Amino acid sequence: MMARPKTLGTRNQPEQTKAAILQAALVEFANMGLSGARTDAIAKAAAVNKALLYYYFKDKETLYGATLESVFAGLAAKLSAVLESALPPREKLLAFAGTYFDAVAANPLYPRLVQQEMMRAGTGLSPHIQRIVEKYQRPTFAKVMRMFDAGIRAGTFRKVDVFQFVPSMIAIIVFYFSSTPMLRAIMPGDPLSPERIAARRVAVLDFISAAIFRPNATGGRKNAGKEGRR
Repeated sequence: MMARPKTLGTRNQPEQTKAAILQAALVEFANMGLSGARTDAIAKAAAVNKALLYYYFKDKETLYGATLESVFAGLAAKLSAVLESALPPREKLLAFAGTYFDAVAANPLYPRLVQQEMMRAGTGLSPHIQRIVEKYQRPTFAKVMRMFDAGIRAGTFRKVDVFQFVPSMIAIIVFYFSSTPMLRAIMPGDPLSPERIAARRVAVLDFISAAIFRPNATGGRKNAGKEGRR
């Protein structure tokens, strides 16, 4: 007989319990959407009772918002560590793109959850998007702008419209993971296998390097390959 998962049904381990709930909520919301997600399923997957779930998160909307916040907060922290470093612009850009890629590759449900939130925000129904933008997206983008300004002034980057280039760069990273069901139908093998992920990482950084680095900025494509193999 299969053993039941150990229940965390106590308020004495708040951080561990909330982390388990948020991880289970990420899977449920990403797969089912906000309207289709069930708190019963989240509680069961987190090995907590439903009363404890509602002790930490008063309703499903609050839990959904906390799940979104955990995704954006974790990503913003990783990216800020790179953007605030003393790396030269070229190495910083490659590290930024590589860090972004690694964060999504380690959590391939992120793009699905975020895409659902973007669609919901487009209808004006999201109470979370403005908070997330002000708290995480806008500060991160300001640091990205400073990185591009430094790279362009140094002659390392081509003069590009950053408001166009940055969304394109992020799309190159994210689209692969949000499109894995289609990729599985089109291409042989598992698009999320370690080998395919490693190859995709190299290709992404090479593509970004070719798009932004000036031809006389030595080491751009070479460094991209090295960064991709880490």
